[in-house]
Amino acid sequence: MRRATITLNDDLEASLDAYVRQQAASPALTAVVQAALREFLERRGFDAKPKRLRVTPARKGSGVRDASVDHDRYLAGR
Repeated sequence: MRRATITLNDDLEASLDAYVRQQAASPALTAVVQAALREFLERRGFDAKPKRLRVTPARKGSGVRDASVDHDRYLAGR
């Protein structure tokens, strides 16, 4: 995760404060900024959401019975 320091001009700060005050439960500044940046990027065609890993298992398995125990050896190709 990357940390960043940002500077807000007065009108943006006032808008942000007004938004936070109007929420039933005040969100953290970090959550508001992350949501705004995510929406900004998605509107411009950049998908900021994490991708889900989709694994398709083999029909009959790998063919070896010890893959769950010796997975490092199989991944190394030995």
